[in-house]
Amino acid sequence: MVHQVALYKLRPGVTEELLEEMVRSTRSMLLKVPEVMAVRSGRNLDPNAEWPFYVGLDFATRAKQRIFMDDGAWHKFQHEIISRYTAAHLILDYELDPGRDPRYS
Repeated sequence: MVHQVALYKLRPGVTEELLEEMVRSTRSMLLKVPEVMAVRSGRNLDPNAEWPFYVGLDFATRAKQRIFMDDGAWHKFQHEIISRYTAAHLILDYELDPGRDPRYS
């Protein structure tokens, strides 16, 4: 199983209320994609954190992850949430199954 961690810096002017809506919208938009096994999103507990917005996605395989990246819901999320309200991102992919060769994830 592949777990993707995405950390985002916010654009100036993004309020707490808007951040809260981003968290809710992320879950509702991305759970519609069949290749996604789980969606987690949230805000950093430290109000001065460098990366205040988090999205975590689970996929069965990297192939399912690539299919997801072509899905219209992902592109809509990128357009409506990410490009509007974030300034930078850090995306990390992890293999969750112990002993599994990441080349075959």
